[in-house]
Order: sequence, then structure tokens, then C-alpha cells
Amino acid sequence: MSEQVRVSTLVGRTLAKLGVGHVFGVVGSGNFDVTGTLMAEGIPFTATRHEGGAATMADAYSRMSGKVGVVTTHQGCGLSNAITGIGEAAKSRTPMIVLTADTQAAAIRSNFKIDQDGLARSVGAVAERIHSPATAVADTVRAFRTAVNERRTVVLSLPLDVQSGTASDEVSAVVVPEPLKVRPDAAAVEQLVALISAAERPVFVAGRGGRGARDEILELARHAGALVATSAVASGLFNGDSHNLGISGGFSSPTTAELISGADLIVGWGCALNMWTMRHGRLISAGTNVVQIDVEDSALGANRPITLGLLGDSALTAADALTALRSVQSEPAEKYRTEANALAIKQGSRWRDVDTEDLSTATSIDPRILTRELDTLLPAERIVAVDSGNFMGYPSQYLAVPDEFGFCFTQAFQAIGLGLYTAIGAALAQPHRLPVLGAGDGGFLMGISELETAARLKLPLVCIVYNDAAYGAEVYHFASEHNEAELSSVVFPETDIAAIARGFGAEGVTVRTLADLDAVRPWIAAYQAGTQDRPLVIDAKIASDGGSWWLAEAFQGH
Repeated sequence: MSEQVRVSTLVGRTLAKLGVGHVFGVVGSGNFDVTGTLMAEGIPFTATRHEGGAATMADAYSRMSGKVGVVTTHQGCGLSNAITGIGEAAKSRTPMIVLTADTQAAAIRSNFKIDQDGLARSVGAVAERIHSPATAVADTVRAFRTAVNERRTVVLSLPLDVQSGTASDEVSAVVVPEPLKVRPDAAAVEQLVALISAAERPVFVAGRGGRGARDEILELARHAGALVATSAVASGLFNGDSHNLGISGGFSSPTTAELISGADLIVGWGCALNMWTMRHGRLISAGTNVVQIDVEDSALGANRPITLGLLGDSALTAADALTALRSVQSEPAEKYRTEANALAIKQGSRWRDVDTEDLSTATSIDPRILTRELDTLLPAERIVAVDSGNFMGYPSQYLAVPDEFGFCFTQAFQAIGLGLYTAIGAALAQPHRLPVLGAGDGGFLMGISELETAARLKLPLVCIVYNDAAYGAEVYHFASEHNEAELSSVVFPETDIAAIARGFGAEGVTVRTLADLDAVRPWIAAYQAGTQDRPLVIDAKIASDGGSWWLAEAFQGH
């Protein structure tokens, strides 16, 4: 007869057997036992200072590691504290488990009681629960399968009365589910190939769903004569290709935007083709054919009209399309992959290669100059995380990343304050790389409690804080129609963020000029020597560039 164990133990053991990678959370009475089981089973646990931080760390970890991250929370208020991070993960279709306690069904007047299933669904997550001791293992496996196979964020509730019950230990019989890849319909592939053959200026844009298909997409692009680009979340995917345009959308350089808008065929590979990636459609010229490839039928054409939608895995679709294209076109076509375009891309596809006026003053530094210099100073083997706000184009376009796992962009919900959490989760997913955060002062201060977490973990994390003493996006958006007094709600006194950082156990440096960056060099030297064990916060007092181009794009139509 199988051993009888607590349900909380069964759930923890089952998740460990299924292969979850890391657990983040704030532990209370409701999730103490299940978290302890996960730790006993060898799953690393990071205690965070806030459940919101835990949720986004798990999200970033899942995105950058290829493993399922877990958030663990107390019932009621613990879950509600985490809901913004859960919403970001859900909207990004991050495979993630939110393991949360729940009140007993009979505890209708408990101060912890909320509609946890309804709360989860309200932000786009899947609500699952452990229904009984007898179904605990099956319920856990179902939640995990949904997370992995459907790329969903799953909130798995463990009612207190159920998790304290006992059941037979059947974890040894659990089979780890293998996600299946969807092969596209052959007739749809023929239609795609017909559009590629007819195009003279094709551009392929890969999103997060194309991150596992680099070689297949590039091979097809080279045969088809297509330029390649990515959405922001897949930045770095096509590094090294001579006709890589970089990021498509609001972050695009003038050269990149011109070449994409000149396309007569745009193919999105696991890419939403949303308002950010297509600049509200302005990167799509009249008469341009648009193709979208995705594993979800509901995603096809969800953001804009498309000429053709293909249901299928990006790698399998690209491979099948290449086979079909070679049958009608034996040799690679030049088309848009000309030497002239390669030279233009080399000289101007990144903003750091575009000449701009230096707007630095005696007390503030031009953020473009700052980021360009840091791109040179910091080791190239890095993983960059970006918070949301007016500053965000600087780290996104000026800091190079080594590949598609070097850039973590938690922006689907557009919540500011997630950047530091993102950087910590990404750092734990890619420990061999230098984690670098780009954040505004507002967002950094919003999530600053997790700087203690980074210091406690001894993470060599570089935090670049673009400090304009304001919620800059709102300042630039409303400045033309409102006076200084009316803007006082989004402008703040100058804050010494470097001093605050030192209080958390990090190193803090204030930067107003390029010369001030000399203070960063000893920290970098210690990192390169393998002896650096403290975060570094660069409190950069930035000059205004009059409002950022990516926000001008973003506010169109708002």
C-alpha cells in the first residue's frame, strides 16, 4: 500500500517531478508546507520582499531559462499582491505556475476569502485548483500541462482544508508531459510560398514564438531574399546575419523603419504584429501582403488584417516552406538582401550608430551618450532587462545583447515598477551573464524593496536608473496642453537614489557627466575578476531629449 502523505506534500513533490525550475515567493501560514516540500525536493527557492516581485521574477526566469517558474503565495492578500506580475505573465503567455493557498470552502467569512479563480481569470490567467486529496496529483499535472503545452500562466489554488488532508503517494508514477509541435497544413504552406515567390521586398519579423526557430527562419530568408527583424521580446535572435534589421516598431532606427515600410510582404513568425511592433500599422505600406504564423488560431489576425494566417510551429513552418520554395526556385534570390541594404543596415540599423546632438548640461547627462558609453564599458556577455517608461528606448536600442536570451522585456501589461524584479529573475535564469537593468526613477523606486533581495543573493547586477525626477512619459505627453502647476502631480524633488542603494547593501554611483562613469570601472574590474558580489546602482541624472520617439508612437490613438 502506498504511503499516506499530506496533500501539500503531494503537490510539491509532483511539481518537482514535473521539472519546475525555481520557486519565488513570500511564505505565510497557507503556503509554508508546500514551499518547504519544493525546497526539500531540491527546487531552488528565492524569498522575495513582495509577492509582486516574486511573480515577475518567476515570469522572467521562465522566459529566459526554458523551465517553468513557480510563484508561491499566501491565500487572499498574498495572491492579490502578486496580481500585476501575474497579469504581465498571462498577457505574455508565459508558462508559469502560481501556487497559492486558498481559504476553506466553508470559511465564508474569512478575512482572507476572495474569488481567487475570478481574480486569476480577470488578468488572463488560467484558474485551476486542487479539488480533493484523491485528485491532488492529477490536478497538479493538469495545471502543469496547461502551462507548458498551451503556454499559459496557471493559478493553482490549494484550499487549506484540502491541502491538510492525506492521500496515497503516487508521484513516482507521474509522467512528464512532452509538448507537441503543430505542423502547418500543406495547402497553407503552398499559399505562403506563392506569396514569397511573388514578393520583391520581403521582410520576416520574428516574435517570441520564433525564438526556437532562428536557423529555419534564416535559411528560408536567405533563399527567399528577405530581410529579417524581430519584435522587442525576441531582440538578438538574428544577431550575426548581414541583413538583420534589429527591432521592428517604436524602437526602430530610421533605417530600419524605412526598409520595413518599403516591404511588399511582411511575414510574422510567432509575432503578434501589434501596435508596438508595427507602429500602429504605419510600418505596413498600402498593398503590402501580411502573413502571420502562430500556434494559436485566435492570435491570427487579432491585431490587424492579414492576407494569410498559418496555424503551426514557426520552425516546422519555415522548414516546410523552404522545401516547397526550393521546388519552384532552386537558387537563392537576392531581392531585398542586396549588398547596398546590408551596408545601410550595418551603418544605421541601431540607434547607437545614428548621430545625435549631445544635450548634456553641467548637471545632467544625455541619456543616449550615457547608454552608448555603458554599452562599451560593460561586458558583452550580458542579459538586459527593461522597466517601462519614457527612458525605455535607451537600454533597448543602445545596449547590445548576445542573442535572443539576452533581452528580457516584461512589457505586455505596461506596468512600471517591474524592471528590478525582471532583472533578478533573468539573472537567476542566466547566471553566466552580467544582468543589466534599465529603469526610470519612478519605476525603480516603486520596486526598490527587491534591491535587498539582489544584495542578499549577492547578484552582480548593474542597475542603470535614468533619473529625471518625474514620470517622464506623462510630462512629455501632457506638457503641450498643461502648465507647470498642473504637471506638478508627475514631477518630484530630486532623489539621491545612489545613497538609498547603499542603504540596501548595493554600491551606488551618481552620474552627471561621462567623467563620473570612471567610478563604475572598479566595479566592472571586480566583476571580470570573478570577485564582485554586490549590485551596482548608477543614479544617472539625465538631460531631456524632448520626449522619446517610441512614446510618440505609443501615444498615437490613445
